[in-house]
Amino acid sequence: MAGHNKWSKIKRQKAKEDKKKSKIWARLSQEIATAAREGGGDPDMNATLAQAIERAEAENMAKDTIERAIKRGTGELEGQDYEPASYEGYAPHGVAVFIEAMTDNTNRTVADLRHLFKKYDGNLGKDGSVGYLFEQKGQFEIPVDATDELELFELVVDAGAEDLKTEGDHFVVTSSVDAFSNVENALDGAGIETESADLVRIPTTTIALDESQTETVRSLIEDIEDHDDIDAVYSTLEVNGEALALDSDE
Repeated sequence: MAGHNKWSKIKRQKAKEDKKKSKIWARLSQEIATAAREGGGDPDMNATLAQAIERAEAENMAKDTIERAIKRGTGELEGQDYEPASYEGYAPHGVAVFIEAMTDNTNRTVADLRHLFKKYDGNLGKDGSVGYLFEQKGQFEIPVDATDELELFELVVDAGAEDLKTEGDHFVVTSSVDAFSNVENALDGAGIETESADLVRIPTTTIALDESQTETVRSLIEDIEDHDDIDAVYSTLEVNGEALALDSDE
């Protein structure tokens, strides 16, 4: 039975990894389609599209899948029309939650989220109900062995970054939204490869709860993140000194 349990655990882990990859590809495919729709299907003439394609290639997305996404964006192919959406609410114990999604059916997504919040005695709120508690920032993660810390600091500060800190085996660079492209271009120009480069929501305040309460809120956040339409979940819950956030890349 021990072997069976180990194999079951491996299968569950693989299913989770496959679902994670599927969500990442779906998000990137929609980013490509949106960029193509708004700026045309030629990446040489559309910087946003070129960057989306680069991110997709880094995630090993097949070339024909990328091409289909471009054609869907330019109208050459029909397909599901996904749109970005955000949702806000309160988990139990007063923890604010901000959700970013990509959905082709907002009624379904809202109904599903309302059910999840109710399941944990939380409340899905209206737009603006908790959004003011989060600041949108640019965030870059760079392996510590990819560059020298002092050189990185000088590079990103000159490009407009606000902060550089070390978290485990990564440097984390934070910037304003306006400086995001400048920092990204500076890193690319210096040949420094980022492990992630995204716009994120950082809470301006956090709440620390006891172990039982924390576990309840964490369970709600993880259930929300598991929903196929959800890209990222941000909260004011403090866990080990940091705000708990989950995204499709984790």
